[in-house]
Amino acid sequence: MSERRSPAAGGCPFAYLPDELSGTVIWRPELTAVTVILDAAPEGYTGAKAVDPLALGALLADQTGIDGRHVVVADAAGEHRLWLRDPTPGRPLAAIVPLDKDFIKRILSLLRFHRLMSGKRTGPLPRGWPLTAIRVARLEQMLRALDLRLAGATYREIAIALGKAEAAHLSASDFKNSDARSFVYRLVRDATAMMKGDYSKLLRFR
Repeated sequence: MSERRSPAAGGCPFAYLPDELSGTVIWRPELTAVTVILDAAPEGYTGAKAVDPLALGALLADQTGIDGRHVVVADAAGEHRLWLRDPTPGRPLAAIVPLDKDFIKRILSLLRFHRLMSGKRTGPLPRGWPLTAIRVARLEQMLRALDLRLAGATYREIAIALGKAEAAHLSASDFKNSDARSFVYRLVRDATAMMKGDYSKLLRFR
């Protein structure tokens, strides 16, 4: 096994087999409301069940550390992210649902997981996760704009590279007040903020 660590403070180090588990990042649970948190069930709850991630389906990611076991389970309707704070095999577990602003999303994710355990159709992921196609497209533009800017490109050059061909024919004053420059400026501004730490906002529901 090898160890891979996601950049900065957003991701956790996770073990992976390069050909099997290298495509899915395990994010810090407090940043992802879709993560179902499981821990040892209180004494007296004789009906509580143990959870064997390997029996739930194909694992897209699987990492065990000092804080427990982090697992991403594949599902055609949408992945399931689990944090087993007590990964002891056969230990009956209970769900922990923090009383924060993502409470409803956490409950919806927990219900999906319960349906998975019960062999039922799980249904779609909570609205807002994962990123929509529109947000992904803008992120791609942001990355391209930032890469060009860091390489020394002007806003005009970036605009042309991103398909704003009209920028090539505008005078300096006209370009300064153009929609093309405003578009590129916002991309670079937002990408720079994300590079400096705002990327974790991508994990928040909208």
